[in-house]
Amino acid sequence: MASSLLLLRPPPLPPHSSPFLLRNLHQIPSNFNLRNQPFTFKPLLSFATNALTESSDSPKSLDQPDPRILLQELADSFNLPPDYFSQLPRDLRLDLNDAAFDLSNGPVMEQCGEELGTTLLNISRAWESADTSTSTALVNNLPSLVNSLTGNRKSGKTLGKRLASAGRRFQSMGQYGQGELQRISKAMISTGKLLSSTSTSEATNEQPKDETRMFKFGELQVELTREKAYIGAVIGFVYGIISWELSQGIQNTPESSFQFANENAAMIAQSLRGALLIVFYGSTVLSGFATLGLVLLAQQLKSGKK
Repeated sequence: MASSLLLLRPPPLPPHSSPFLLRNLHQIPSNFNLRNQPFTFKPLLSFATNALTESSDSPKSLDQPDPRILLQELADSFNLPPDYFSQLPRDLRLDLNDAAFDLSNGPVMEQCGEELGTTLLNISRAWESADTSTSTALVNNLPSLVNSLTGNRKSGKTLGKRLASAGRRFQSMGQYGQGELQRISKAMISTGKLLSSTSTSEATNEQPKDETRMFKFGELQVELTREKAYIGAVIGFVYGIISWELSQGIQNTPESSFQFANENAAMIAQSLRGALLIVFYGSTVLSGFATLGLVLLAQQLKSGKK
């Protein structure tokens, strides 16, 4: 019995032994030195190569969405009844006209190309005339114009901005019907933002082109240029001089030079004289402000500030 217990006892540890020897489960030799072992980069290179291969095989649509798919989703959102736009209330029709203006204002042919620019102009005209069928047909034609976007990076960025701006007009219309307007607004805003962000990252080295300013008053649209601003300033200045001269002529005319039939006629004349003085003096002041504002606007357009 004692001999069997001696066989089961572990051998005594050598002097100065370390607890590490008790945990040496992989039987590493005691004379092993890590500094003397050669180090190779093959495992690291193999891991990096596999990672790059996997990243290159991943779909590119995560970083760069396909414009054709985006425009097709936009076209699907315009599946509306043939008389949908014509049945909108008057206030929503005005918002639709604003969306048409945002979609095609400025030099759309120069920024988006002839084919795409013509399509945007026709879409805006269809919205202004509340022609739903023509609008749907033209929007369905946008995916086929994707080649003009890939050939011209700036056209994609411009189209994205125009779609996002027009989409916000649809968003401001609120809920109407079965939510068709909000569906259109979401599609236009999301498509516009994706096209703008994709084109912006690709065209960072391109010089920005000066945008044309437009003045809109109802159905009237006037392009603002430096020459037109100076012409307006001259007209305002001349009108201010005329108003000033008329007000001075009325004020310097003595009341004794007029003859009235009775006191009521004299009171009416004095009231009319005071009203004319107020009108002409006010016109002089307004003409001065308008002249100064147009001159500043001309200088701003000249220097290219926005």
